[in-house]
Amino acid sequence: MTFELTTTCEGSEARAGALETAHGTVLTPVFMPVGTAGSVKGIHIRDLKEDIKAQIILGNTYHLYLRPGLKVLQDAGGLHRFNGWNGPILTDSGGFQVFSLGDLRKLSEEGVRFQSHIDGSYHLFTPENVMDTQRIIGADIMMAFDECTPGDAGFDYAWKSLELTQRWLDRCHRRFHETSPLYGYPQSLFPIVQGATFPELRRKSVEHVKTLDADGYAIGGLAVGEPEKVMYEMIEVVNAGLPVHRPRYLMGVGTPVNILEAIDRGVDMFDCVMPTRNGRNGMLFTSGGIINIRNNKWMNDHSPVDPHGTSFVDHQYSKAYLRHLVISGEMLGAQIASQHNLAFYLWLVTEARRQILAGTFPAWKNEMVHRLKHRL
Repeated sequence: MTFELTTTCEGSEARAGALETAHGTVLTPVFMPVGTAGSVKGIHIRDLKEDIKAQIILGNTYHLYLRPGLKVLQDAGGLHRFNGWNGPILTDSGGFQVFSLGDLRKLSEEGVRFQSHIDGSYHLFTPENVMDTQRIIGADIMMAFDECTPGDAGFDYAWKSLELTQRWLDRCHRRFHETSPLYGYPQSLFPIVQGATFPELRRKSVEHVKTLDADGYAIGGLAVGEPEKVMYEMIEVVNAGLPVHRPRYLMGVGTPVNILEAIDRGVDMFDCVMPTRNGRNGMLFTSGGIINIRNNKWMNDHSPVDPHGTSFVDHQYSKAYLRHLVISGEMLGAQIASQHNLAFYLWLVTEARRQILAGTFPAWKNEMVHRLKHRL
């Protein structure tokens, strides 16, 4: 995998680049739809490619490990062949899901022993077998196994957690280089910068991950309960130390405003379940602000969802019709809303790239942030 930094933007840390993988080129900044269990919920692969125009999608190691399981995935020839997506795929390590299990998991130096949320069976994730699992899944980009600390973690907890994460990262790195891809194309391993909300720990983590000279780097442990202002400060601290000519991936973030603010601070890659999860619950993101399509005010509004946007649903479905579907509990309503939100997110980062290349990103970003915060 290679990354070419195409241009930077005066008055901002925003960057435009191109990420070359075995399954295609990804132009950055980029948003990656989340395909937790091998599919982006409610979205056909055809729609991801043709209408939403996704460049790369994300899969989840924890969920894929449990279902359909590693034998099925390996017999299929990896996730690309299993789900029919022929573009790049990134897999997270499953660490966030495991740590969110609370009392159903137990942390040790070896790894994490946990109970499946499906049937209560016991399993063990270690840095080594998580690398093996991601080899079997066959993602173009694999993530290191880490502990994701909560946003309100104290310094002592965050320090001990980071020390453990760094030891696990070293084991991931060794295992990655002891093994080979299974399906005839290269894979990359991204270390994850942790350190909670403490600048000195974030800098310590940056210095450690840089020793591995990885193809790219991820920023984890943000948008987990800390104030937005603190999240932005941590992004600035981390990006100030990461290599310039490597992609930077902010994990699990976030709202359209969060994404623009992070692009402004030098982030290249994003993922979040918000477009599909919020869409299923009737929240729509548009170029003019946020819509709760369940509100009565849209009952007889026959205008497009986003008349000024570029989503493929804008000119096919009215607010009134979409509200009717959502209120009626029709599956099509959740599907249309999810497609709209994903298409909007992809339009947003594509337009951000265009503005960066034109040198007009700072002014455009400030205007968009103001509009995107508005509730219609």
